[in-house]
Amino acid sequence: MQNSKKIQWFPGHMTKAARQMEENLKKVDFVIEIRDARIPDSSRNPMLDGIIHTKPRLIILSKKDKADPKLTKEWITYLEKDNVRVIALDLVHENYKAAIVQASKTLCASFIEKQKRRGIKPRALRAMVCGIPNVGKSTMINTLAKRKAAKTADKPGVTKSLQWIKLDKDLELLDTPGVLWPKFDDQQIGLKLALLGSIRDEVVTMDELAMFAAEWLMENNPSSLIETYGIKIQDTPWHTLEQVAIKRGYLQKGQIDENRLMNSFVKDMRENKCGLITWEKPNVG
Repeated sequence: MQNSKKIQWFPGHMTKAARQMEENLKKVDFVIEIRDARIPDSSRNPMLDGIIHTKPRLIILSKKDKADPKLTKEWITYLEKDNVRVIALDLVHENYKAAIVQASKTLCASFIEKQKRRGIKPRALRAMVCGIPNVGKSTMINTLAKRKAAKTADKPGVTKSLQWIKLDKDLELLDTPGVLWPKFDDQQIGLKLALLGSIRDEVVTMDELAMFAAEWLMENNPSSLIETYGIKIQDTPWHTLEQVAIKRGYLQKGQIDENRLMNSFVKDMRENKCGLITWEKPNVG
């Protein structure tokens, strides 16, 4: 599908954030990278690999309650390797502090052992928490710290500056602003990020997002459209969306109310009205 413009979003504060992260890396023992379980590849910031290098990494797949559980398991298997642990969490409804502390200790076992051998009482592990905007970083930190430690909002890009949050004797977190990379070589990545709220809506039109989502579902999960909207799949994304508009009564003077249709359809995607959907599969083999 051709798109009218390239999606790019890299505010100046994000360039600064990437530089700060690099400078502060030596202060931490490992990195917690949060990704969206619905788009584990697209919500990965490729810049992080260059910043983190060989530091141990704990990948948290957030919003697991909105993703396909079978594919989440496949992603965990695919992403785990030496120096990388992966856990999937519901950052809003789950009690997950123990799971994160345990995964952190497992990841940093050799570092803890080294301290003990030197006769040093193991101190709190220090982790840098990073990820792209709107994957749930601030929600997680506030839940773990049991206070409003990090600024949160539904809009991408609100965590403003670096801040340390001491959780307890086991773990200290360095929160970083959400960092997106300068441009998307694959426009599908940009569309997925925009569809699920990691890029501001001003950067892309609702029409583009609705058409992208409709086309993807027609190819990959047509039953979700049939069951949710009670429609028949048509030849094109637009004709399929037309059926949604007719079923929902999105008409104005006998014509399709396109604005209402596109906004409503994108809202449905963001609110999981079509069920638990993971928008990409691991690239196995």
